[in-house]
Amino acid sequence: MNRCVRHAAVFCLLLLLALLANATRVQLVAAGGYAANPANRRADIARYAQPRGDILAGGRAVTGSRPAGGPLRYVRSYADGPLYAPVTGFSSQTYGATLLEGTEDSLLDGTSGALDDQPLWREITRARQRGGDVHTTIEPAAQQAAYDGLAGRRGAVAALDPATGRILALVSSPSYDPGLLSGAGASVTAAWKRLNADPQQPMLDRAIRQTYPPGSTFKVVTAAAALAAGEVTDLRAPTNSPDPYRLPGTDVALTNEGAGCRDASVYDAFRYSCNTVFAKLGADLGAADVVAQAELFGFNDSRLRIPPSVAKSNVDTVMSPDQVALSSIGQYDTTATPLQMAMVAAAVGNGGRLMAPYLVDRVTNHAGSTVSQARPHLLHQAVDARTAAALQELMEGVVTEGTGTSAALPGAVVGGKTGTAQHGLANTGTPYAWFLSYAKPPGGTRAAVAVAVVVEDADAVRADISGGGNAAPIARAVMAAVLRQPAAGLNRPGGS
Repeated sequence: MNRCVRHAAVFCLLLLLALLANATRVQLVAAGGYAANPANRRADIARYAQPRGDILAGGRAVTGSRPAGGPLRYVRSYADGPLYAPVTGFSSQTYGATLLEGTEDSLLDGTSGALDDQPLWREITRARQRGGDVHTTIEPAAQQAAYDGLAGRRGAVAALDPATGRILALVSSPSYDPGLLSGAGASVTAAWKRLNADPQQPMLDRAIRQTYPPGSTFKVVTAAAALAAGEVTDLRAPTNSPDPYRLPGTDVALTNEGAGCRDASVYDAFRYSCNTVFAKLGADLGAADVVAQAELFGFNDSRLRIPPSVAKSNVDTVMSPDQVALSSIGQYDTTATPLQMAMVAAAVGNGGRLMAPYLVDRVTNHAGSTVSQARPHLLHQAVDARTAAALQELMEGVVTEGTGTSAALPGAVVGGKTGTAQHGLANTGTPYAWFLSYAKPPGGTRAAVAVAVVVEDADAVRADISGGGNAAPIARAVMAAVLRQPAAGLNRPGGS
């Protein structure tokens, strides 16, 4: 071999090595940068090249995928979109994904390693696994009852299985159709702008992302703190509670909507929702006891995931005595999501055990095999069994002979608490109507469902708003759906 041929061979070998080195650099070192480059559409093309996995409720898919044409072959579709939007969120080729569509995205689009049945082969071939299916805990009948009950009014409903923490219903109203945002183009952009500009905020998930002053429903927490601390030992004994009650250290006199609250027993004060009794009870307990009890029910927890994140429900940890008094009746800076108040009712109905709420029951791969299964677990022992029994006595009294009679269900034992929460400058805003409740099936000793309802109802006449009148009938319908019995029964108007 002459010298020129050898030089040419060496030069070609060097070129080959340089080519291999550059290919290695591109594949191993620079691949991430190329993949993240907005100009690189390969990831999007691969993402939408096959149908997305589905989200199911009650064994039925409430999502789907439809052919769209063009390089992005499939777009998301939704069955009963407005009904399930607070559960599914949206998956958009333009605006990303929210709620379960977002938190379970890698499972739904097939990129999660949990779905791989042949991981080595897929690593070599770069073939995309078909998306998995996410089975929710939602009971369709309960979801529909909550949605129909709100009937487009601003508000939300959250329902739980107290024994496990399974979320049975999660409704926010008014809602929207997430299918409007699925694809790309002018129509999607217009829908996005219209929904974001809507003063009714239809894309706000009020059940888990909006907090409200809980009003008198927070008296469940205050009563629990008083019982746990030994401040109250006899529910029917008279209390030393003036009416009106002057908030400690101020000249502000707190009053009640109705008469009969002076020195009322805790039992009577609870079923008729006497502000003066519970404000004084909270002030006598002090901030430490009230806050500690609230946190055992889940307040001040910014880490709660279901798996979408849940807005933190708040009770101030540093308060003056007058602020504690107001917080103890669900005012001042105390705020809660509907899910949080459903957790309070669930803990009471479950003998004091607060189970962690969860929305995903299991995930299956494309072949139908289960790849993950939820396991219920205890979040807090909110109160002991004796305190829970006393709280059940209070809440059941509200429904049998108090402000919540419109939540009664024939044959079932129902406990509840009404609330009318003031808000706005100098409390001039239209009050929020609250109701939280649980129901034990006929012959049952533990609650099978717990519900919290809030109705903003900003267009209603102020005097017509009450937890018993506006929110309790919705809770009754949801409980009846879970217990599979008619919601017919008592429908008498209740107070706050």
